Amino acid sequence: MVNNKQMSKIIKFGFNNQELHQIAMDIRIEVFVDEQKVPIEMEAEFEEECVHFLIYHKRKAVGTARYRRTDKGIKFERFAFLKEVRGQGFGRDLMHFMLTDVYPFKQKIYLNAQVEVVDYYKKSGFIITGQKYIEAGIDHYPMEYEAPDLYQSALEKAICRR
Repeated sequence: MVNNKQMSKIIKFGFNNQELHQIAMDIRIEVFVDEQKVPIEMEAEFEEECVHFLIYHKRKAVGTARYRRTDKGIKFERFAFLKEVRGQGFGRDLMHFMLTDVYPFKQKIYLNAQVEVVDYYKKSGFIITGQKYIEAGIDHYPMEYEAPDLYQSALEKAICRR
């Protein structure tokens, strides 16, 4: 996906692409380990079973995320963006791309959101589904994707207008 307005590009890849995986890990280490002091061991969990993403801006990787299938559905994880690009819409673009990617699976989509970014996930259609808890010393909320089916909504509006 290329977004000409921001000149960004999103790449989907698997664990076997070690070059891209290392770029994603470098971003995650900078954000989670260096900035937030999350233990590095936590960053290496489930890597091989995940589908990974990188978003580039002006030929530089500026963000990453991943998802994996679990017994509960599809879990979105490890959204990380370099400080200098936060708040510029790259997270929204990557989220939209990932939601489009998993939509055909017709499974529950969920994540564990750090408290400070809950509003970002709410804007993307996620709702809080449980109590706040602490992981890696950071407050989190469990969230699930509950956005309306836009196709169904458009179809209902078309029928109502007849």
